Amino acid sequence: MKLVRRSLLALALVATTAFAAETKKELVIGATAGSNIEVLRLGIKPLLEQKGYKVKLVEFNDYVQPNLALAQGALDANFFQHTIYLNRFREDRKLDLVEIVQGPMAPFGIYSKKRRSIAEAKPGDRITLANDPANLAHGLALLADLKLITLKPGADPIRVTEKDVATNPLNLKLQPLEAAQLPRTLDDADYAIVNGNFAISSGLKLTDALVLEKTPAHYMLVVAVKGADKEAPWSRDIAAAFHAPAFKAVLEKNFPGYARPDFLQ
Repeated sequence: MKLVRRSLLALALVATTAFAAETKKELVIGATAGSNIEVLRLGIKPLLEQKGYKVKLVEFNDYVQPNLALAQGALDANFFQHTIYLNRFREDRKLDLVEIVQGPMAPFGIYSKKRRSIAEAKPGDRITLANDPANLAHGLALLADLKLITLKPGADPIRVTEKDVATNPLNLKLQPLEAAQLPRTLDDADYAIVNGNFAISSGLKLTDALVLEKTPAHYMLVVAVKGADKEAPWSRDIAAAFHAPAFKAVLEKNFPGYARPDFLQ
């Protein structure tokens, strides 16, 4: 009899959880400062509210806390990272986080107050770039594309570190720092490779960049949720909002120059 009662209680718990997922109408979504949270505020939040959701946006200034908050249940979803970073973070921290849709992003750019172009780079110039593994690799790959450095043969361009630099003809001083701090280094560094969202949040314009990256698909940002929520109705509604023609219109009006996934072209 006790076994039957336990089974009935377990079934009741599953049914209650499923019902809660079906009827959930309050969403908490995290994003990093600048363009990422503005994309949500102007383009996604209104569309979800039209469907009857109450949406709260939470702003972050680093690339660790948004995923920890998601895993711990403080967020329902987040929007700040590309697939490569999500996969690595999930593996390193043993977290069940998954992507549900790609979104736009402000491209990586190289900025300078001391040089007018990359061609003006001089021996010993100091270049600041993000220090988290995924964005460090991203920055080094950009420098390699510009022929300022070369990477060791066979090095994975999406996982490289300073140890993978094979040649550095100008003996450039590469200084990895916290991504949010990079715009502040422009008064001292010769060049700074700045993530687009932090460039914008600091007052820089994408058009100010000496080089603006043509963002490859694997660096597009994604919305992440917990694995158990991947097929939840509210999760599908978030993904649908990113596909909506109204969202594309918001991007074209408010976020010119942003990299977009194919379905938003």
